[in-house]
Amino acid sequence: MTSITIFDGTDTIGGNKIFVEENGKGVFLDFGMNFKKYDSFFQEYLKERSARGIYDLVHLDLIPKLNIYRKDLTPPDLDMSIYPNLKIEAVLISHPHMDHFGNIGLLDPEISIVSSPTSFALIKGMEDSSKLSLNLEAAFYRQKIKTSCNYTLKSKTGAYKTRNLVCTEKISNNLMDFLTTNIKNKANDDGTLKLLECGDICDLNSNPCQFDVACFDVDHSIYGATGFLLEGETSVAYTGDFRLHGKNGYKSKKFIQSAKDASVLIIEGTRASREDIDESEEKVHETCFEIVQDAKGLVVADFSARNFERLEIFEKIGNKVNREIVIPAKQVFLLKALEQVDAVDRTSSIKIFDAYKTSTSSWEKNFLKNQLEYIEPHNIATSPEKYILCFSLYEIKHLLDIKPQNGTYIYSSSEAFQEESEFDFMRLNNWLKHLGFAIHGFEIKKSKGKMHPEFTKGLHASGHASKSDLQWAIDTIDPDYIIPVHTENPAWFKENYDNTVLLQEGEKFTF
Repeated sequence: MTSITIFDGTDTIGGNKIFVEENGKGVFLDFGMNFKKYDSFFQEYLKERSARGIYDLVHLDLIPKLNIYRKDLTPPDLDMSIYPNLKIEAVLISHPHMDHFGNIGLLDPEISIVSSPTSFALIKGMEDSSKLSLNLEAAFYRQKIKTSCNYTLKSKTGAYKTRNLVCTEKISNNLMDFLTTNIKNKANDDGTLKLLECGDICDLNSNPCQFDVACFDVDHSIYGATGFLLEGETSVAYTGDFRLHGKNGYKSKKFIQSAKDASVLIIEGTRASREDIDESEEKVHETCFEIVQDAKGLVVADFSARNFERLEIFEKIGNKVNREIVIPAKQVFLLKALEQVDAVDRTSSIKIFDAYKTSTSSWEKNFLKNQLEYIEPHNIATSPEKYILCFSLYEIKHLLDIKPQNGTYIYSSSEAFQEESEFDFMRLNNWLKHLGFAIHGFEIKKSKGKMHPEFTKGLHASGHASKSDLQWAIDTIDPDYIIPVHTENPAWFKENYDNTVLLQEGEKFTF
């Protein structure tokens, strides 16, 4: 018998934690952070207490009550032994967005992590270039020990450790070196970088589990996204997040065709609540090009730092209008991480924004400084018409050092679907109005007595399948059972397909 339990992500977008089990052991499909749940209790200045390990997360039901977490994150006044202990052979990561891998850092480090080479490179790059938190210790982690007060935890002095990493393909030497290099600490006396204390790092062929796992590239708004087909006593297909309208949409279609006749289809439904619109990355290219072509001063393009396909679009636009691309150092570091996978140089024609700051992180010193070209704000200010600056709200403060005149701001990212995120656009609008920018992509308007952002179509293409594409995928696979996840409208599936199984959080479905 095969069973599927959705521990999170049944009726929210993100936070997927799907356990597929046979013969008393199984695998998780993703183990992501549920931002909607977290936002119910925490915000920018009200965070969970990392010194208490998983204590806050367990008591607030932000992670499943299971005895599967790191012992070093469990303070002595938290007894996890009273909860079920699953036999987990691996966690399969569909792609490197936090809502799909963001809680892996909490899991017992003996549990193997399976992902594509690109996903591993990006996850490692994100950890290297960020301040480590419990929700960002997926590729490697630092062990915690009790403090003198006995109820709080602190990081143990010493080496960082990698988890057991299982790649969906053969690992190149460059990627192996990158995954095992400790970029957090200072270099050795001879200038070489220290190594991580490594767990097992291998490819999927060397690490069999309860299921035969077939992995397929799919198109999403981040590179490295994977769909999985599990073959055991029966077959289970899992889409992760996917779309058909990106430049790699053919990969998604190939996965769907390969998953034909799967007994169970676990499918994302992000856009099941939204009307279909005619969108594509080609249309984004055309619309943004027209705006940039007419722009006189500095152009600022706002899109997700890990949407590399969108970055490529603005590079092409820049080449057509003789503008150079300038991006923050963290984003460049992720491009260098990608290079460890496919040896493609994505940084030679890009300048790094050299923000005024007092210190430089080790990842930047070792991988970017003295190797790539930096440009300071005052240099951009002398000829702003020569550049496209890739900034978001979080970098916009640096525009004060450029003091641009007649600037053009292009918002080319997701719309706000929650009231909390709408406030970000109020702030962004205030910044842009203060700086005198012409704004494309959104407008603040009054509706029902409140100010809200309204978004312009054509400047962004979603990373998720439309309703018509979801229907095509379901009809093509023709499964016995459909289990929707990553959606706020699971009822749409039930209304359209009688074989839909709607599970409550923690409910087991056996077939």
